[in-house]
Amino acid sequence: MYRVRVRSVPPVVLALRRFPNPRLTGIGAGLFASLTMFVLACVDRLLFDSSELVYGLLFLPVSALTALWVRPADLVTAPISVPIAFAVGVFPISGGSEGFGGQVMGLVTALAVHAGWLYGGTLIAGLIASVRKVRQMRARRRYVLAQGRGGAPAPASERAPRSAASAAAAAAAAAAKPVRAGAGGAGAVARRPQRP
Repeated sequence: MYRVRVRSVPPVVLALRRFPNPRLTGIGAGLFASLTMFVLACVDRLLFDSSELVYGLLFLPVSALTALWVRPADLVTAPISVPIAFAVGVFPISGGSEGFGGQVMGLVTALAVHAGWLYGGTLIAGLIASVRKVRQMRARRRYVLAQGRGGAPAPASERAPRSAASAAAAAAAAAAKPVRAGAGGAGAVARRPQRP
């Protein structure tokens, strides 16, 4: 007797499956990341006195969630929307002086100081989006091969009955065609040459 092995799913995977799994459009993922980072930056300013470390550590999971929750058709937007969300969120903790010019200079300085966190979050989003894209392409290829539309020629065993059937149909059509008198063919008599 054969024993059937049942693969057990690790508890971590089961716990991750319980989390929500929305599918956001490209614009929705960008809005999600931007609003989340802005709210987290405000909380960071109130509770942690605009800590750069706290903001950077909170940016990494938001980047991962943005890349995980964007729908497959918009995967390319995840690494683009994450840096924009970082810039939107860093505004409350930039610490610029009063006036528009001072706020802009504070924002540019904060982006330069936090560049490591920015690159790290963008790299995480890019890696997750790339892995999801590769998995999607492999699943699509398996589906196409399973449907038999992979573009490969049919085996000779499948082509032979069709060609034999078409040859039989052509022979039956030729036999049923009436022959006119005087028409050339295998049984036709050769005409005599006419005199000038």
